[in-house]
Amino acid sequence: MPTERLYYGDSYLQTFSARVVARGEQAGCPTIALDQSAFYPDGGGQPADQGALNGIRVADVQVDDDGVVWHTLAHPIESDSVYGEVDWPRRFDHMQQHHGQHLLSAAFEELYGLKTTSFHLGTSFVTIDLDASIVAADQAAAVEDLTNRVIWEDRPVLARFVSPEELATLPLRKPPTVNGPVRVVSVADFDHSACGGTHPRTTGGVGLVSIRRWERRGTTTRVEFLCGGRAVHDLRHKHRVFGRLAAQLSIASDEIEPTVMRLREAEEQARKGLEHARGRLLVYEAHEWANQAVTIGEIAVVRVLSTERSLDELRTLAKLIGDHGCVAIVGMAAEKGHLIIARGAELKIDCAAVLRAALAPFGGRGGGRPELAQGGLPDPTRIAEALDMALASFAA
Repeated sequence: MPTERLYYGDSYLQTFSARVVARGEQAGCPTIALDQSAFYPDGGGQPADQGALNGIRVADVQVDDDGVVWHTLAHPIESDSVYGEVDWPRRFDHMQQHHGQHLLSAAFEELYGLKTTSFHLGTSFVTIDLDASIVAADQAAAVEDLTNRVIWEDRPVLARFVSPEELATLPLRKPPTVNGPVRVVSVADFDHSACGGTHPRTTGGVGLVSIRRWERRGTTTRVEFLCGGRAVHDLRHKHRVFGRLAAQLSIASDEIEPTVMRLREAEEQARKGLEHARGRLLVYEAHEWANQAVTIGEIAVVRVLSTERSLDELRTLAKLIGDHGCVAIVGMAAEKGHLIIARGAELKIDCAAVLRAALAPFGGRGGGRPELAQGGLPDPTRIAEALDMALASFAA
């Protein structure tokens, strides 16, 4: 027999008594079914309620194809009668987010004809996907304003099962996806949606809706938003961050954006200046290294091992040393070992072949062109040995 779902009649019901009608197991955890329950089972985009039965934690709630609601428990319950307690802060948060989504989706459709194609209620934020590739900032603001106006008007929320005759008269945002009796959640003159979830008694229970951001995802747009308590906590956090930033910069809060833009421009100029200085330094270093080259046969070879420079800088250094008519054997010891070999254009040496021969004994791999090759080995402590092996190949 299907479980009587008490939240249909009262979404604010936090405690109840019930009788155990079946026991089972799911993923190694005990489960029980009750003759009636106020726990909302996972479904329709709304996560399952949590709470306790006889003081034992309810970790999950699911409903099977027969309409039986199963409660997953932390420990077995031996008694055939239970006292249930719903985790009210979690339930009320879900009610705020879920009904806020109804109102936001209705506002997007009323103002711009944009339909909601999917809805996700996560632990930290909520999203809807709209059937539009572009949403303008002024559109998002207008939708947010309309949604909050409906919330603050504190309109009644009517949730009930309707007859087929009444269902035919309601302008649902999308057709129902269930067979059998259809439950409709209505806000007069604004929204009618087929929904089995939990909702506040009035729109005022949502508190407010705050759109945080939106982004294009192919042919749709994903809108991220927060409602009620989540929105308040988010705004509180942002005000604290803005306050700390303003204090550190000795400016007013409304000056943060232009100040940050100026700092970014200054940082970009400093970065470009530093890159230019590093480039000139590398040219100087390459000249110094070339002057210290060891002549092996008729080839001038430079051996460099670094633990502090970036791989990009060392690659540039190797090329610049090669431009002096040398062979550069440059190693880097970091989380991995890296080896770079470069040569002057007039030299007839296959750097890639030398690199592979030097890395192979240490389990390293690499490749490249005759004039420049690069590779790595998993143990950085052996990079010096790989350098010596590459150097020795020119004396063979």
